[in-house]
Amino acid sequence: MKYNLAIDHSTSGTTAPLFDEDARLIGRSDLPHKQKISENGWVAHDPMEIWENTKGVARAIIEKTGINKDEVIGIGISNQRETALVWDRDTGLPVYDAIVWQCARGAKICEGLSDYAEMVREHTGLRLSPYFSAAKIAWVLQNAGDLSGRHLCCGTIDSWLVFKMTHGKEFRCDYSNASRTQLFNIRTLSWDSEICSIFGIDPETLPTVTDSDGLYGYTDLDGYFSKEIPIHGVLGDSHGALFGQGCLTPGMIKATFGTGSSVMMNIGEKPIFSDAGIVTSLAWSMGGKVNYVLEGNINYTGSVIKWLVDDVKLLGASRESGEFAAKANPEDTTYLVPAFSGLGAPYWDSEAKAAIVGMTRSTGKAEIVKAAEECIAYQITDLVLLMQQESGLPITEIRVDGGPTKDKYLMQFQSDMLSIPVAVPKNEELSGIGAAYAAGFALGLWDQSVYEKEERTRYLSKVDESSRKKRYDGWKAAVASVLTK
Repeated sequence: MKYNLAIDHSTSGTTAPLFDEDARLIGRSDLPHKQKISENGWVAHDPMEIWENTKGVARAIIEKTGINKDEVIGIGISNQRETALVWDRDTGLPVYDAIVWQCARGAKICEGLSDYAEMVREHTGLRLSPYFSAAKIAWVLQNAGDLSGRHLCCGTIDSWLVFKMTHGKEFRCDYSNASRTQLFNIRTLSWDSEICSIFGIDPETLPTVTDSDGLYGYTDLDGYFSKEIPIHGVLGDSHGALFGQGCLTPGMIKATFGTGSSVMMNIGEKPIFSDAGIVTSLAWSMGGKVNYVLEGNINYTGSVIKWLVDDVKLLGASRESGEFAAKANPEDTTYLVPAFSGLGAPYWDSEAKAAIVGMTRSTGKAEIVKAAEECIAYQITDLVLLMQQESGLPITEIRVDGGPTKDKYLMQFQSDMLSIPVAVPKNEELSGIGAAYAAGFALGLWDQSVYEKEERTRYLSKVDESSRKKRYDGWKAAVASVLTK
């Protein structure tokens, strides 16, 4: 028997799904990592904890399933994107914590570069924003003390894991992750020296960009495997989910529901640039050929429900949210705008503040939970409608993934707001599956017939157009009330 292992690194933790030679998921192991949140809302992770957890989950799933570890023939990696770190290539140790994608500490750096905003967008497809990796790396270089004379590596989580897994022999990232750094020219498919210069980043400190299904080196996982095995599929988590969902042709679209959310539409082999608040990135490069996507990113989706549990104490557990929402008054006009760290796409307002608006005297606990649930779907709707408009491509279905897709109330409401089917796969963690598929295809272990085996539950819209429009118009008004620009 042959097995393929994936390392799926998310904002909250690291997962290791294990697949057999028939592409069946036979088990997974998980470990969380600490969220280091400062008083001013800055978010960081410990890179060494991430590395230790990566080894830990890989070993745990092999021991848990009882397979022969010598039968693992390859490893794929999916990772939280935009999160960035800087480390010393000689010692293999980080010079500072990893700055998480949610963290806006690079806002002032971006403000100081506002004159270059249009150049940045034309070269990278991305709006100038502290959301992306460039400002995070620049912030570390400016604030981590004296780094002169040190042999530095500046990269995203995939490049960090590849470096550690190969004992420092390889410093590589894939095209999908590179395209989200705001340092990569998606027209020339290379690091952009002009943009690196304005951020104060030496291109020589950036990783070698490699095909998403390419060979990233070999690993024994710090001595765990008796022989080295190839690392063959690397994708940013949202791109991994797009690939895992089988969204391989133009017009196919998926939404990943996680701590935050990514809505991503495959637009084919030529980029489409938008001025409407969504960005253009690379989907991947497979076999030397790139695909592009339109994408919008949302800061707070699943984390809104976590906020209800951990901070507001309205719920005992996240799984209760759908049940409470279903019990609420369906005519209640409460909206929650979750701008806890500003608003991402398509608004891009880092100064916006969260708000609950439209409450009445009869608004209670269930109604507030309902508003929290529904704000997730509203934010997804914003992006899907915009992508359809900007691309001119018809959207007939949205494929979704992530833990919150178990929430029947949320999935039904999402379909109601979009007026198209919402397709939920049986296996909800598609980012790891996408990385595993990319590795498995490259290794000749599987072919694209694996997509035909995926079982999906479909939610169909149950509301009329006038009701949908009334609800969505109320959301747009609520958002307008918190925008600062």
